[in-house]
Amino acid sequence: MASTPIIAVGRRKTSTARVYLTPGSGKILVNSKEPKDYFVNDSLMRNALSPLEITNTTGNFDIKINVNGGGVSGQVGAITLALSRALVKSNEELKPELKRFDLMTRDPRMVERKKYGRPKARKRFQFSKR
Repeated sequence: MASTPIIAVGRRKTSTARVYLTPGSGKILVNSKEPKDYFVNDSLMRNALSPLEITNTTGNFDIKINVNGGGVSGQVGAITLALSRALVKSNEELKPELKRFDLMTRDPRMVERKKYGRPKARKRFQFSKR
């Protein structure tokens, strides 16, 4: 890596993604794998890398992504947010366009904790009158 990378963090549910953005030829690695090998299907890959398409910066950066925790959907959301934040760090003028597609917002929804006396967070045991 010739220049220092731009580092950004994104989170979604219990997933955390770290993105390292370096000016380059457009090489992308997700947990040391090609994106098409890491993501289960093509639509998830397109969702994760959508900030690049929206800002027309697809071939301008080499991107290294470390993501862990949660499931596939949460990881995609975390990567999208981290990538958006990294692009804004590289060029502040991209922020309004990313904001228009709601890619700069951290999704606060988390799994509700299980309560005592119940089988799940809100589900109740079957009521018996007698």
